[in-house]
Amino acid sequence: MAKISKRMKSVKGLVDKQRVYSIDEAIKLAKETSTTKFDSTVELSFNLNIDPRKADQQIRGALVLPAGTGKTQKVLVLTNTKVKEAQDAGADFVGGEELITKIQKENWFEFDVIVATPEMMAKLGAIGKVLGPKGLMPNPKTGTVTMDVAKAIDEIKKGKIEYRADKEGNIHTIIGKASFTAEQLKENFTTILNEIKRVKPQTVKGDYIINITVSTTMGPGIKVEIN
Repeated sequence: MAKISKRMKSVKGLVDKQRVYSIDEAIKLAKETSTTKFDSTVELSFNLNIDPRKADQQIRGALVLPAGTGKTQKVLVLTNTKVKEAQDAGADFVGGEELITKIQKENWFEFDVIVATPEMMAKLGAIGKVLGPKGLMPNPKTGTVTMDVAKAIDEIKKGKIEYRADKEGNIHTIIGKASFTAEQLKENFTTILNEIKRVKPQTVKGDYIINITVSTTMGPGIKVEIN
């Protein structure tokens, strides 16, 4: 069993595992329990009363966080038809089949997000098994398969995140960095919470959101009031 450091013991002692905190209290605690030497990511987890095996209860989407993510995303645009538009919009890498080949043969992953125009999707199928596990496969539901590449790039650079329920009905995402102000973290939290509520499947019976937890990198989980 891994030995718990004195720092972790003192940090965990600040959080009452039996208590459900208001969002203001939870954010304050999250910042206080972030004691890493680097700027920790503030993470958010939802446990939902859904069955992702059912097609009508699969939850996936994307949204732009009003306060951003605190992370600079490198964007790869795969296109044959919108090359100049992508370059002008600030894409980090732009190309077509040659970049797909580079990913396939050189294991090249110097980017965080792929945006593709529709004509590239058939070609991308060849490396779907490589991109899928890394969460990099473009998808129309998240706005990464589009002819409006300028808008997609702009949203990603401003702080667009993707969310998706796993097979247990959990959604894990981020709301920023520990260096963010409490107001910024709360604004991002509220935006995500409203989005998760908005996409509630109509077939869900009973309580939809079972619990919400906020934490920082290597920090303890803090239960948050749902409403």
